[in-house]
Amino acid sequence: MSSNKRSPGELLSARANNIPRGILTAHPIVVDRAEGACIWDTDGRRYLDFVGGIGVINVGHNHPRVIAAVEKQLKRLTHTAFQVAAYEPYIALAERLNTLIGKGAAYKSVFLTTGAEAVENAIKIARSYTNRPAVISFRGGFHGRTLLGVTLTGFAQPYKQNFGPFAGEVFHSAYPDSYRGITTEGAIAALEEVFATQVAPDRVAAIIIEPVQGDGGFLQAPPEFLRALREITERHGIVLIADEIQTGFGRTGKLFGFEHAGIQPDLVTVAKSLAGGFPLSGVVGKAEIMDAPAPGGLGGTYGGNPIACAAALAVLDAFELDGLVERAVALGTRLSDALEALKANHADIGVVRGIGFMRAIEFVTDGETRKPDADRAQQVMVRARERGLLVIKCGVHRNIVRFLAPVVLSDDDLDEAMRILAEALDADKISAAG
Repeated sequence: MSSNKRSPGELLSARANNIPRGILTAHPIVVDRAEGACIWDTDGRRYLDFVGGIGVINVGHNHPRVIAAVEKQLKRLTHTAFQVAAYEPYIALAERLNTLIGKGAAYKSVFLTTGAEAVENAIKIARSYTNRPAVISFRGGFHGRTLLGVTLTGFAQPYKQNFGPFAGEVFHSAYPDSYRGITTEGAIAALEEVFATQVAPDRVAAIIIEPVQGDGGFLQAPPEFLRALREITERHGIVLIADEIQTGFGRTGKLFGFEHAGIQPDLVTVAKSLAGGFPLSGVVGKAEIMDAPAPGGLGGTYGGNPIACAAALAVLDAFELDGLVERAVALGTRLSDALEALKANHADIGVVRGIGFMRAIEFVTDGETRKPDADRAQQVMVRARERGLLVIKCGVHRNIVRFLAPVVLSDDDLDEAMRILAEALDADKISAAG
């Protein structure tokens, strides 16, 4: 170690002194390097990464295909802004995503930088196409940290705080949650009540939904709910937007979460694992709808950066050539079985939820009242880190621990992670912060 290299403590102190407290860091470690499903901190300690950059590293850290594509593109072109001059990686990526999502229909894509930016542009496109103002999202949904993204997000803390007033003409409806008694029928009835009491359907431009809520707690929308939603939106001329930012690219056991319901959304937002760690997002949708904004209405200086697009093409190669969707299915089965076994021995695990390799456990104070237990979730997260496993929380009450490991994870590493989780669950239940 060189004499001028700062210690983890010095780096964390510098972080506290130079970076605002509003940027929460879940784990008090400083990462030095990463590969596959593991990261190493600046002390050289290895951690199994079951966060994956919050669902960004589905193909794993430093995937060889991604690294090779980025190195090649780096030597050719790093930036022009697509609004100034086009380049092949942007066009090629649009072609591939249009085929994967459109399934033979005429689809088009626009690329941006962040997930929130994709959501905002999807709303702009829907409003332009319908000439209507209103948007409906769902309680527990998460759609970004921009003003419109926070408005669409369906829970208060920590995202809304005192950041208002928020964007207008946004309404929230109930999302199905069988564990808490919200059935598909109840959620549809709630939506119809929104139409009756808050905004008429002929004023609604779009309904945006996560097929599986990410930050909201890994709640899966039942296929019958998504099918009913598709019928309602078609009947009323409403654009249906599938927010696949966290569910996308194999996480649920299909390339996209909406595929489990056999529906076809009008617009799909993508980001996170699209480019294997490089900042890239997009809106992919029916050509007629995507063409609604006039020239100049869409874009962004860094949107569809050549390096990020090259990385995304390599990510799609990895999924298509390396069988990663099938791997996600196999890993999801193993993970679900392991979590259900832990639940059987821990009464404070109220439910194991999710689909594919997108799984979570919800902590409650007891099985009858199902009162959320955020302290227990935090404690388990800290205990797991102390033993070499990184996880993070989610849910409206932050009482859910989610698992977002790369789909390149080995069986041995999954088994190790479950052993660590079992130890964390069995550790003394003391207050912990981290």
